[in-house]
Amino acid sequence: MKMPKLRIDEHEAKIPIIQGGMSIGISLAGLASAVAKLGAIGVIGASGIGMLEPDEAGNFKEMEKKALTREIRKAKKMTDGIIGVNIMVALTDCEDLIMISVDEGVDFVFIGAGLLLRIPKALPPDRLGEIATKFVPIVSSARAMKIIFKYWAKNYNYIPDAVVVEGPLAGGHLGFKKEQINNPGYTLEKILSDVVNAIKPFEQQFSKNIPIIAAGGIYTGEDIYKVMQLGAHGVQMATRFVATHECDASIEFKEAYIKCKKEDIVTINSPVGMPGRAIRNQFLKDVSMGIRKPFKCPWKCLKTCEFRKVQYCIALALTNAQKGNLEEGFAFAGADAYRVDKIISVKELIENLLKEYEEAAYT
Repeated sequence: MKMPKLRIDEHEAKIPIIQGGMSIGISLAGLASAVAKLGAIGVIGASGIGMLEPDEAGNFKEMEKKALTREIRKAKKMTDGIIGVNIMVALTDCEDLIMISVDEGVDFVFIGAGLLLRIPKALPPDRLGEIATKFVPIVSSARAMKIIFKYWAKNYNYIPDAVVVEGPLAGGHLGFKKEQINNPGYTLEKILSDVVNAIKPFEQQFSKNIPIIAAGGIYTGEDIYKVMQLGAHGVQMATRFVATHECDASIEFKEAYIKCKKEDIVTINSPVGMPGRAIRNQFLKDVSMGIRKPFKCPWKCLKTCEFRKVQYCIALALTNAQKGNLEEGFAFAGADAYRVDKIISVKELIENLLKEYEEAAYT
């Protein structure tokens, strides 16, 4: 049995895998286009990529817009496959980045780190279905999904075109309270089941199939098979794509994954008020002991960040790590990052996942 295709509105991916959008330059045009070329969905992480621009003393907001525009255009030149952009609701310039993505004609905008209720004012609220770019919220509960879908149904007479359900084993910022992360009541399987049931009334109301994408802790083809048996139409994977030749991060960043052990994967308190999963290093050890890492905030990029009170700038720390300077930063990673043991190509990774899926289906 082969992996089924993933159809979201008029877009059909031959392989039902969405490469998770990893911000601060981990997944840019290089990785996204490589994934899309092979028939899966490649995603550019929009958040914080302005920090990678040469003139870091300039207008950060304009640098962010410039960088995203460039990466989208670059990806679209490199492939005619399906390209998406991942954007955080928590960003101060969230609306600007959404509009750039729409104007540049990306296929999907994946929206996480908050609930996308009000759409940008520049979008026609009564004609959302006519926009080429499709919107996919990332949620961590059926409750969050219903809040978004009810709001859109009431105010726009339209609902998102798919939904990503992310469990607590994901990397980066997590949509859970710290005490929920290891609670058996909040596993991906449990949340996925809840969303499968909760989404049915919306499908009936709008006579529309809404694909459900499972994410967070999906590592093998067997994992893909299992969640698809539970009702998922596809999966989103990020950690596996870091240790690929095409990933846009530095070799030092990738090696942090290869070298880490299970006990190095930790949950941290992010300066933005959310728990996050990362690879423990000296930087994070210093922070855990209360040592402050001085910084100058270029602009308040996250709505919830109290930059005058926090120990360090997370955008700067992640930018340093992306560039290979892990002494002044750290790497976000999923719960299974310690299982990564070598750098391979995107092609080899996807071929391995397809093979593992078929073996799981056969047995």
